[in-house]
Amino acid sequence: MRLTQLTAALLAAGLALPALAGPNDTALLEQLAARLEKLETRNTELEQQVKALKGESDAIAQGLDSPRLSQYEPELTVRLKAVEKEALEMKKAAQIAEGLEGIKVGASLVTVGQKALGTPEGIEHGVSQLNYRADISVELPLAPVGDIEHKLFAHLRMGQGLGLNAAFSSLGHFASAPNALAFRASGASPDDSVTILGQAWYQAAIPLPFLGFKPYSRETLELTFGKMDIFGFFDQNAAAGDESKQFLNSVFVHNPLLDAGGEVGVDANGFQPGFVASYLNYFDKTQPWRLSVGLFGAGDKGANYQRSLSSPLLMVQAEQQLKLFEGLTGNYRVYGWNRSQGTDYDGSLSKHTGIGASIDQRVGDGVRLFARYGKLIKGELPFNQAITAGAEISGSYWSRAGDAIGIAGAWLQSGKGYQTTTATAWLDDAQTLAAYRFTPRGAEKVAEIYYRYRLSPQFELSPDFQLVTQGGGNSNAKSVKVFALRANIAY
Repeated sequence: MRLTQLTAALLAAGLALPALAGPNDTALLEQLAARLEKLETRNTELEQQVKALKGESDAIAQGLDSPRLSQYEPELTVRLKAVEKEALEMKKAAQIAEGLEGIKVGASLVTVGQKALGTPEGIEHGVSQLNYRADISVELPLAPVGDIEHKLFAHLRMGQGLGLNAAFSSLGHFASAPNALAFRASGASPDDSVTILGQAWYQAAIPLPFLGFKPYSRETLELTFGKMDIFGFFDQNAAAGDESKQFLNSVFVHNPLLDAGGEVGVDANGFQPGFVASYLNYFDKTQPWRLSVGLFGAGDKGANYQRSLSSPLLMVQAEQQLKLFEGLTGNYRVYGWNRSQGTDYDGSLSKHTGIGASIDQRVGDGVRLFARYGKLIKGELPFNQAITAGAEISGSYWSRAGDAIGIAGAWLQSGKGYQTTTATAWLDDAQTLAAYRFTPRGAEKVAEIYYRYRLSPQFELSPDFQLVTQGGGNSNAKSVKVFALRANIAY
């Protein structure tokens, strides 16, 4: 506006003073007027550009106010919205990751095919079986309460097929489970594949001394209660404790007296309610030790919540990790149990008390030895004493680090009470199948060997062979051979 007024004033002055001005002054005025005209034109152009920028700014502001994208929006608006969308997605992903932090999920699908040689031709349930089992586990950490860390654990299981376990039961063998993976929920119909909640427990880890300074704590009290697998807390073994990857026969997976002998008194699906208190001492972090005591519902009614803990199973265990053989890790566990109403071989109820031990020790870079021992002090089972031992050897010795070979043997001594009775066995003379009575005197012997071949980090194949001699303590029993192939897909 000032430039326009100045131009008018100068033009007026130029019209009023032409007669007074000389030739040079006239030329100067004309040059000045031309420059002013250019400035006026440039000013008009700038005003138009400012107006255009203001319009574009208004369009950008309107576009950013709207959550939708339009083809008529400025390119800058589209880019800003794209950046904003990516930032929101990253923020959501970060929030999800933060919410999932600490959650552990595991899943596996295992299929086993087995065939037995040496059993009578017409034995019930047959001599060839196929089964599968699927497991899903989730561990969910909860928000800490002061220095106390706690979590929830859940385990789902489903499956079909009983393997050869039913056939071996009819043979009268002590080790009645050549396939510890076989699972069918509560004896459901063979056509059913029912999913059950096997475990659901809560655990709190309390640093000691209580209300002390947690970073200085070297002691922890763990309290666990709920529905659980007792072998997750007692009788653990690094070389023989996972039937999906290691030995298949139940006498090698757990202590034979607790598992095959039925001393744990689990429900039809292999689980039971319980409470476990555990004290962990790690002042020496390389060689920590732990004391545990557990109280579990056991028996026909106690394990499935019908009678709660009126006739419980009491377990106590002491364990320590040691560095032996030039610093190689070993785990040493001793334990004892007591049942006020254990079931004897003849079906009667009496007090059962037993002791056991579980050891696993590395003796080389790729060799781990293991052994278990169990003895029933009070009570009468078909076998009252058991010893198992073996080794797992890594395939690193033959350039297959993901592979492993396992070999083990078991000795199950018939109980004194059982030796005074007569038991039933099957006789097959290739023409007739008949039962006969025998007096158990000796020990049942079981041997197993497997090779675990890794196809990928999640897929393994394991051919397996088992040999059972003097089944049920019968020195005249035919040897039974079991061949198997196991496929394990795990995450």
